[in-house]
Amino acid sequence: MPTHSSTLAGWREWVQITDIGIPWIKAKLDTGAQTSSLHAHHTRLFQRDGVDWVRFTVRPWQRSTADEVVVEAPVHDRRRVRSSSGHVEVRFVVMMRLTLVGHEVDAEVTLTNRDQMGFRMLVGRQALQKGFDVTSSRSFLGAKAPRIARRRNRGEPVPSLPE
Repeated sequence: MPTHSSTLAGWREWVQITDIGIPWIKAKLDTGAQTSSLHAHHTRLFQRDGVDWVRFTVRPWQRSTADEVVVEAPVHDRRRVRSSSGHVEVRFVVMMRLTLVGHEVDAEVTLTNRDQMGFRMLVGRQALQKGFDVTSSRSFLGAKAPRIARRRNRGEPVPSLPE
C-alpha cells in the first residue's frame, strides 16, 4: 500500500488538454512508457524569436477529422523513442497541462502519428508519477466525457461540441 496520497486511475481515462483547446481525448495510461504521447498531424518546426517551436494538428477522435485543433508550442526537447513495434523515431517533445481524474499535471508529451493505435493519447510514467496509482482492472474512474464526445470518438455523426 502506498504511503503517499495518490489518486486511483483506470488503465484508460478521458483526459482534458484545455490549454490547447482539447476538451476531451481518450487516453491509455501506460506505466511501461516513460513519456506521454499525443496523436499529431502536419508537424512542422519553425523559429519564433530565435527559439524552436512546433506547429501541429491534433485530431482528438479515432475515426474523424472533426474538432481538429492547430497548436503551436515551444519545443521542450527532441527524443529518440522506440514504439511498441520496435521502430525508433526522433520526436518533438512539448510541455502540456493535462487534467487526469480531476487533477492537473504538467507533462512532457511527444508528438507522433498514432493512427494505427487504439488511443489518440498515451499517458506515461513521467506524468503518472505526479500522484497517480493505475489499476489495470478498472477504466474511466475520472470525469466521463459528455455523451456527444463519446459518440464523436466512436465515429458517429453528431453536431459540433460546444465551446
